Amino acid sequence: MFATATDPTWNAIAFVIALLAGATLSVAGFGVGTILTPVLALVMDVKLAIAAAAIPHFIACAARFWTLRSFLRRSIMFHFGVLSVVGCAVGAFMHVSADDVLLKYIFGVLLIFSGVGGLTGLNARLHLGKPSAWIAGGLSGMFGGLVGNQGGIRAAALLPFDMPKEQFVATATALALIVDIVRFPIYVALQKERLFEIAPVIVSLTIGCMIGTALGDKAFRALTPTKFRHAVSILIIVLGATVLMAAGIKGGGAQTHKLYSSASTKHDSAL
Repeated sequence: MFATATDPTWNAIAFVIALLAGATLSVAGFGVGTILTPVLALVMDVKLAIAAAAIPHFIACAARFWTLRSFLRRSIMFHFGVLSVVGCAVGAFMHVSADDVLLKYIFGVLLIFSGVGGLTGLNARLHLGKPSAWIAGGLSGMFGGLVGNQGGIRAAALLPFDMPKEQFVATATALALIVDIVRFPIYVALQKERLFEIAPVIVSLTIGCMIGTALGDKAFRALTPTKFRHAVSILIIVLGATVLMAAGIKGGGAQTHKLYSSASTKHDSAL
């Protein structure tokens, strides 16, 4: 555990991870928020980490979308995006009273199932249309609001539409930008002073993401449609497995705390 966000070693490691995050975004259309938020959370509270990660996320997504803007599937973006925003709001309200560990288990299993579907070709055989875009958008937004991470579940929901890789990434980044435009001003308004305090870190991570995005584009262009689908599917499976592991650690910790509290209560009663 590093002491602060100004630790030189942490900054060097975080910059390298930002390169990876940018490259992942370039190839799969998600990854910056998913990768950077837990890294930032090592040296600051989670709320500030989410707000700080949103800045390189927005800039990297905007840059990636701009390079592929001509491939945007506007129909999917509209139908998927509208319900995604609504679903996100519903999920955020549900999050207040939901079991966090259970949600992460469900989220992890859904991601793995979707990733396996992408690897086996099941998603490509579904041939989803406009009604499915509304449903997929609403569900991905709801689960994103519930667990606080939309990138992976959005990519998982977009996979069955079997778009060419350029359309997939262009549409995924456009949808990410819609969410960012909604949430970004709120983050800045609520945590402006704290964000200014860690501005050098944010600038460094943003530069890392931008370089990573440029490097990832070379790998992206070399991918065949099948390899692209497999690459995205594998990243989704890895994310799902990570979520399940985190849920297991958190659930185990909560159970240990519960047992310890129960034992302490019995001990106190005996005394």
